[in-house]
Formats: sequence, C-alpha cells, structure tokens
Amino acid sequence: MKYNARVSSSQRKNRKVIFTAPSSVRRILMSAPLSSDLRSKYNVRSIPVRKDDEVQVVRGTFKGREGKVVQVYRRKWVIHIERINREKVNGSTINVGVDPSKVVVD
Repeated sequence: MKYNARVSSSQRKNRKVIFTAPSSVRRILMSAPLSSDLRSKYNVRSIPVRKDDEVQVVRGTFKGREGKVVQVYRRKWVIHIERINREKVNGSTINVGVDPSKVVVD
C-alpha cells in the first residue's frame, strides 16, 4: 500500500524513472551488499560500488570469482572486474559486464 501521495506505484512510471535516471542517481541505484564481516563492522547493508573496490561474484557464470572493480559503467548499468573477461573472435579480450547486485563487496 502506498503512503505518500507524491510517489507513484505505476510500473510504467517507475520503469521510466529508472531508465532515464541521470548518472548521479544511477550511482545510488548501482549498489552492492557488503560481506557479513563488513556489515557487522560498519552497520551498513549495502553501498554504491566504485572503482578499486574488492568484490566477489555470488551469482551467474562467474560465481565465486574475486577481483578489483576496474570500471563502473553507469550507462550500461554494469561493472567491470579485473580478470573477468572473454576472448573475441579476432583474439582480443574484452571485459564482461557484471550486474552490481550480483556481487558482494569484501
């Protein structure tokens, strides 16, 4: 149930807000949960991911892999982590984008 008259519960309007969000708002939306020891230490559940954070992937193809955040790609809603890449047909390697909600900040 909605409590604030200024907030819409319309799916269409909420999707529009998310997908047209500026970079400053995307920073907050691209948050990742903290590991259990950091959560108890700082009493914070999640933080916005930023460059040079140590993260561990907990979902998907790269589950269990750890690394440092190389880039936060706000336009595509993904983060790039070192050593998580794939090889193209021509032999060059590219970073694979990972959703920030699928990682844990160590």
